[in-house]
Amino acid sequence: MMVNSQEVVEHYGTSSLLEQVDEALQHAGLGQGTLNWSDLVPLDQFHVRGLGATKELAEVLSLDSRTKILDVGCGLGGPARFLAATFGCHVTGVDLSQPFVEVASKLNERCGLRDLVTCQAADALNLPFPAEHFNVAWTQHVAMNVANRTKFYEEIHRVLTPHGRLAFYDVLAGDGRPLIFPVPWAQQPSTSFLLTLDATREVLRNAGFHEVYCADKTEQAMTWFAEVQSRLTASTPLSIAVVMGSQFLEMAKNLGRNLQEGRVRLVQAIFQRD
Repeated sequence: MMVNSQEVVEHYGTSSLLEQVDEALQHAGLGQGTLNWSDLVPLDQFHVRGLGATKELAEVLSLDSRTKILDVGCGLGGPARFLAATFGCHVTGVDLSQPFVEVASKLNERCGLRDLVTCQAADALNLPFPAEHFNVAWTQHVAMNVANRTKFYEEIHRVLTPHGRLAFYDVLAGDGRPLIFPVPWAQQPSTSFLLTLDATREVLRNAGFHEVYCADKTEQAMTWFAEVQSRLTASTPLSIAVVMGSQFLEMAKNLGRNLQEGRVRLVQAIFQRD
């Protein structure tokens, strides 16, 4: 979501997204009144293993109400709302997709979290924030769309306080074989930019980070895919298919196959600004 490419922006939805989400909420019986962030989990945890992966990453960070978080590639705002509601921290979300930001902002308000969560349209390669502004940068399943990974991490480094932490959960390149497309983040190779774990570590070191924690979550991801495969249907009122359309089922199955065959891997990590 965070590379300045119209092709990528269009991949993640159109100007009618707010109407589509409103309609899905109506069908799910959530059309009126206040929402709890947890009501939206099937829709807004836009990454493999969903809320479970978000909770794992948050637990490693030891967050509290004093933490200022930048969610880079915030999507519909699901992780940001979870973090704010659970730990009382302030979260600023940015995403290149204006429709995503519009939906996220409305859902923040309906969940009573607009004082703790703000979302805005912005390019991660040119973040609209002063230096040393955030304690934590958070990003899940975003870097795969970023061609200039050096600039991506340098910008995050710039807006973090000294000893600030970058927490990410990303799809990385696996055994070198080409991916089976389409996948949730790309229809074709022209908008998919995967790095190996070693290459990711090198870029982060060069950007001024050192590794604090790293865990391969590929096995857990494959288990999760096996468990949810039978429940992946386009007819579910609240699901990521609301955003991605009926082709999301094919995308999800392809990602599961890419994981199973070793073409990609899932990694969760914390890096600290030097």
